[in-house]
Amino acid sequence: MPLTRAAAPVTLDAVELRVLQIPLVSPFTTSFGTETVREVIVVTAETPDGRGWGEVVTQSEPSYSSEYTQGAWDVLTRFLAPTLLRRRTLAPEDVSGILDGVVGHRMAKAGLELAVIDAALRAEGRGFAQYLGAENDRVPSGVSVGIQRDPRALVDAVGRYLDEGYVRIKIKIKPGRDVDDTAAVRAAFGGIPLQVDANSAYTLQDAELLAELDRFDLLLIEQPLQEDDLVDHATLAKRLSTPVCLDESIVSDKAAADALALGSAAILNIKAGRVGGYLEAVAIHDRAVAAGIPVWCGGMLETGIGRAANAALAALPGFTLPGDISASARFYDRDIVTEPAVLEDGHVRVPTGAGLGVEVDAAALEAFTVRRERITR
Repeated sequence: MPLTRAAAPVTLDAVELRVLQIPLVSPFTTSFGTETVREVIVVTAETPDGRGWGEVVTQSEPSYSSEYTQGAWDVLTRFLAPTLLRRRTLAPEDVSGILDGVVGHRMAKAGLELAVIDAALRAEGRGFAQYLGAENDRVPSGVSVGIQRDPRALVDAVGRYLDEGYVRIKIKIKPGRDVDDTAAVRAAFGGIPLQVDANSAYTLQDAELLAELDRFDLLLIEQPLQEDDLVDHATLAKRLSTPVCLDESIVSDKAAADALALGSAAILNIKAGRVGGYLEAVAIHDRAVAAGIPVWCGGMLETGIGRAANAALAALPGFTLPGDISASARFYDRDIVTEPAVLEDGHVRVPTGAGLGVEVDAAALEAFTVRRERITR
């Protein structure tokens, strides 16, 4: 679906970058490690009309992705931000093309593009959801539950989130913490919408083990194999009755096209940061809709900036499965926006104000900032 209307060009005066370190309410453990503090880069696009905000969803170490905080900081300060500032006047839809000369670094590009879009839409008084073509004013909220101490602790954690009203549960798995954990949750909570996420922890040699998960009536198994294993994912998909969903493998619209052509996935998880921005995410959504493939919006422990943008994306019509857009309190005691996302009857509201529709809490932003740089022409 095309954008409802292209945003007007903006004049970019400066780009400010901040590294934030925000404590998590509890450790979050996946197959690639445990986080207790969320390190994130916040981007500010400064224009004569005001500011726009973006978020770079890298982590402190290159364990989930090849991108990480210091690498993103380097490419943003030395290449990406200076390239946009040299152009100075630009339309948000042109940002991706302008930055094409820098190979990769999709998360860094996505954060910068979002800040420019937000600045342009705030100047127009238009909301991000309207700009993307969203059709819903709220989105169903799922929650991602990290690997716990043991299956009993996992059941307890899942029970708490169900009591809070989350409409879908996703549990992280890895070798040795898969079948028994899934069996415990399914036995405790019957027919709840349940899915598992492997974060690339397995190989095709584990197909027999992964097939044991078929008996739990899962919505999907997310990214069981390595991100570049599209052919192996296609082979695995034929051996499972549980639908295979790709996450880390979907790094662009081209990657999505390849995965669908090969039969590597029956469902796609779209993360705007991972694919290079929200406009690329919309292109993947449109491709999936045309192919009859359901999509959902994944999360990267975003602050209120990225969470607002994700809610707008997930309000597009092709997002038919609940995503990882949980309430801010799932991860943070204190967010960096004045009105953090809350859970209402199992849903999160899509902000309706100008731009992203959220305002940054200046005091919280300062409190969590550990590094800052302002880049000018």
